[in-house]
Amino acid sequence: MRYRTANLDDAPALIKLYKAVARTEGGIARLEHEITPEYVDGFLERSLATGLIVVGEHPENANELIAEIHAYKPGPQTFDHVLSDLTLVVHPQFQGKKMGRTILTIFLEEIARNHPDVGRVELIARESNEKAIALYQSLGFLIEGRLEMRIRTTDRHYEADIPMGWQNPNFEF
Repeated sequence: MRYRTANLDDAPALIKLYKAVARTEGGIARLEHEITPEYVDGFLERSLATGLIVVGEHPENANELIAEIHAYKPGPQTFDHVLSDLTLVVHPQFQGKKMGRTILTIFLEEIARNHPDVGRVELIARESNEKAIALYQSLGFLIEGRLEMRIRTTDRHYEADIPMGWQNPNFEF
């Protein structure tokens, strides 16, 4: 498996990956029809400009992506030390094979090693995604609250979102 920084040419492969992940209930908080070129171009451009985006290539086809993680600065200078909206996706056929852990570890190591201006990485995970929450906690993310009734599932039930944060041990104040 090869992991690398994404580029603008990855947009079509990212759309395909995100659509595959969105078909699985309980993962990302988007439905398949919400995965549009505008959505993908938006996070891709913001991550390349102000954050970090890493992709994992299919072991047999480098043009196909099977994992992706990104986060970017939210905007105001007050939050210039924060990468926000961290999103991690792994193609359903490759889940349970430690690819999420691997790409998240690569992402956090890159922040710690080469981004001393980033003091914090934050994300929000749906409460039913216990595997993801456990993964994030195992790599140093802390649960920082609970946002009740934030997610409406396709069967019209509601669940909480769990905000989590990680602090860069090499942050230079």
